[in-house]
Amino acid sequence: MKIAKLLVSGVALAASVVLVQAQDLQTFDTVEGWDILIDPTIGNGCLINAQFEDGSDVRIGFDREANSGYLWASNEAWGDIEEGASYPLSFSLDGEVYKGEGKGLYIDDMPGVDIPFDSMDFLLAVAQKNIMELSTESGPVMTINLAGTDAALARAIECQEEQG
Repeated sequence: MKIAKLLVSGVALAASVVLVQAQDLQTFDTVEGWDILIDPTIGNGCLINAQFEDGSDVRIGFDREANSGYLWASNEAWGDIEEGASYPLSFSLDGEVYKGEGKGLYIDDMPGVDIPFDSMDFLLAVAQKNIMELSTESGPVMTINLAGTDAALARAIECQEEQG
């Protein structure tokens, strides 16, 4: 499986990341509703990005400089997010729950949370599951359909391999 190949090669996981403005991203491809993009500000790290009907915007990517993976989720309805503040979160992936912490981060004036990850199981679950629900201590804040993520992440891995 290509995702396992990426993880074994060490391109994906470790610490925290810094995301940038959307205008800094370069288009690589589009696969099953997900844009495959290159972020030149983090060593040409590749990512997948999609917007959803509820106004949510989700990015999952690789920061080659930090040797890490990240998920950034945002929604204009989350206007009370503070830049740099920490938020305890949980993800339900078809009922399988992962705990994490996100930092408030605005990209293009859109409030969101940057969530670094260091779990192979988490990345594989995102690729293989159907529904992701993001929750805070107050309850669910986002539920998205993960259709196409497996194909999109596989293409992001190809993108990453082409970056050298």
